[in-house]
Amino acid sequence: MSSTPALRPRVVVIGAGIVGCSLADELTARGWTDVTVLEQGPLPAPGGSTSHAPGLVFQTSPSRTLAAFARYTVEKFSSLQVDGVSCFDQVGGLELATTPERLAELHRRAGYATAWGIRGEIVGADRCKELWPLIDRSVVLGGLHTPDDGLARAVLAARAQLDRATGRGARFLERHTVTGIEQAEGRVTGVVTDRGTFPADHVVSAAGFWGPVIGRMAGVDVPLQPLAHQYARTRPLPDLAGAEAEASKPILRFQDRDLYFREHHDRIGIGSYAHRPLPVDPFAVLPYDAARARGMEMPSSYPFTEEDWAPSWEDCRRLLPALRATEIEEGFNGVFSFTPDGMPVLGESRQLRGFWLAEAVWVTHSAGVAKAVAEWMVDGRASVDLHECDLTRFEDAQRSPAYVRERGSQQFVEVYDVLHPLQPMEHPRPLRVSPFHARQERLGAYFLEGGGWERPHWYEANAPLVDSLGPLPERDAWSARHWSPVVAAEARATRERVALYDMTPLRRLEVTGAGALSFLQRMTSNNLSKKPGAVTYTLLLDESGGVRSDLTVARLAPDRFQVGANSPADLDRFLRYAPRDVHIRDITSGTCCIGVWGPLARDLVQPLTRDDFSHEGFGYFRAKETYIGHVPVTAMRLSYVGELGWELYTTADLGLRLWDTLWEAGRDHGVIAAGRSAFNSLRLEKGYRSWGTDMTDEHDPYEAGLGFAVRMDKDGFVGQDALQGLAARTPARRLTALLLDDPAAVVLGKEPVHVDGTPAGYVTSAAYGYTLGRCVAYAWLPVLPAGTGVHVDYFGEKIPATVCDEPLFDPEMNRIRR
Repeated sequence: MSSTPALRPRVVVIGAGIVGCSLADELTARGWTDVTVLEQGPLPAPGGSTSHAPGLVFQTSPSRTLAAFARYTVEKFSSLQVDGVSCFDQVGGLELATTPERLAELHRRAGYATAWGIRGEIVGADRCKELWPLIDRSVVLGGLHTPDDGLARAVLAARAQLDRATGRGARFLERHTVTGIEQAEGRVTGVVTDRGTFPADHVVSAAGFWGPVIGRMAGVDVPLQPLAHQYARTRPLPDLAGAEAEASKPILRFQDRDLYFREHHDRIGIGSYAHRPLPVDPFAVLPYDAARARGMEMPSSYPFTEEDWAPSWEDCRRLLPALRATEIEEGFNGVFSFTPDGMPVLGESRQLRGFWLAEAVWVTHSAGVAKAVAEWMVDGRASVDLHECDLTRFEDAQRSPAYVRERGSQQFVEVYDVLHPLQPMEHPRPLRVSPFHARQERLGAYFLEGGGWERPHWYEANAPLVDSLGPLPERDAWSARHWSPVVAAEARATRERVALYDMTPLRRLEVTGAGALSFLQRMTSNNLSKKPGAVTYTLLLDESGGVRSDLTVARLAPDRFQVGANSPADLDRFLRYAPRDVHIRDITSGTCCIGVWGPLARDLVQPLTRDDFSHEGFGYFRAKETYIGHVPVTAMRLSYVGELGWELYTTADLGLRLWDTLWEAGRDHGVIAAGRSAFNSLRLEKGYRSWGTDMTDEHDPYEAGLGFAVRMDKDGFVGQDALQGLAARTPARRLTALLLDDPAAVVLGKEPVHVDGTPAGYVTSAAYGYTLGRCVAYAWLPVLPAGTGVHVDYFGEKIPATVCDEPLFDPEMNRIRR
């Protein structure tokens, strides 16, 4: 399914900053040598973000993908030199804690480092002082030292890769301003500049904060907000007098005050995120020569705003008393890019084939991003999971200019904040609500946000049920955030009675047409050639057999299917490859869904319909179009909590009536509304996977425990060839179920797992299993027999856990199939 039009296609890269130069190097190294890089400014420092970047490379991130990008950037830049000068100075990194909350956060970040294979250790205040003698030891509690981090010489690294790419046949053309993108029949055909037109089979926008400008020329939305960020240099410091090296100490982060520091020989460079957001209109950024004519050093360098700097300067002097003897010599507000979720925007546009984005990329991740995009273009897939960066990941409601500006600005504010993994954004909310929202508010729903949706995580109306549970294990302050003991009561009520779950935010696609069945058969791994009324769990694989998504497909008529999908990327992939006799429509916003689950689910639903909802009349993984009271519904007998029940779908206008009908009928059965926290606990007890968290396209179905969803005897589905023989082999790793040994212990996900004292993997999903009385964690680990003891590193504490066979709850499936 590659969109490559030729063996050695013509590629035009727009932008010769660090990303464009890195991409040209990576493409030409893979044999795509007909590469032209267009740059509006002069080379090698054309005036974008690369030209002013301070070059900090901290590899540790909550995102495994960003960490992989940064690791490759360090590896690659460390190998590059220009005129005998290295493109990377591996001085290490040091993140300081001046509060107990920050020190706890550094322990968590140390866990990320271990999980992603990055060297790092928590050090005491004395060691911090040794590493950075200028700090005031009395204000520091400890730090995270990462010895392999350091300083990228971004302009030098760009030049080194420019030279290598040029040697393989690429050309770099400075002072070429792009004025248009040519296209025909849905494909890009060329790039128009003020100095001529360049034919192209592929065009990559690596224009940095000019990305939205290039995107508009192509008719492609680029959800990116440039913001200005303060950077200053001091006058020479007596304490650094005689410094020969550009830097000898680790790059320093003072995150409690949103500051970072690096040496410039005998001066200190200081960057601040402490000031108010300073958004910049990308369409108003001046070209290079116009910026110079106005006295600006470069287009990305805005005048320094002293009023924003003053509070930070006092914080700097408090941490580094030596600064009290000097002043700021120079400063500027440097422009760089943010997205609504802080991640890059990568991938090929479906609307304009051959037009690629490599935008919102910082120097830290530049080489890693370039490698991934080059792999994607040449081989059809990257070697690292990119779903967090995919240009299709944002919902339509998250693409408005107002949303991108507001959320991009907030990302700037939160760069150094201690963020809980469940912490919702504050604005703009509410944005998307289900038809049941008013009822949920009345029940005291605690809402978190995902994909713009307000999602109830528990309901305070259920608080009286907590008294009947008995004592629950006490939680630490971190795991107690965005949690309530009500969650345990909701999980218990689901297991013992019946609960209503709002499943509206789950994506629903309608696939119709004469070719619908053959199309879905080709795109997915399981056999969908079943009679109408069948529901099938299946996988969306890539050509290498990686799990791109998992789907639930209901055949409602011979040529009509409803697909339960995960993200906008699933819709995008279907639309890319659907033939003309197949019609695909996202019906999520016009519909809603209630999950009715629990041992009394049939008692609740059966009196409301004339159809037979008995086990014999309505079997597991079956679907019916019927009525619940006055409401037409599509009922699917599915359960992601391990209990009897149905998913009931109807149109959004009838959603409130459906909720009220079920609520009134359920009163005699003790019905409750239950939230996502209970749902997550119950699904983990049952071993149900969550795509994007438990598995991605880096994993094949068999190691992910999803081999049952693959039918190798089916003809010609995507990824089939790559899976040949995998079912019979012993994988090197496996998604593994763990139970924490201590009933009071809780982990949340992304923690490293140690086997025999050595880091061996990481946790994906985790939640307390209230039925089991233990925390359940799934982790990618080497294949280990049940009963093997391991340790999960939680804020520096090694918590014992045991490998278990799965599913942990009701392995005979008696509770679902009755």
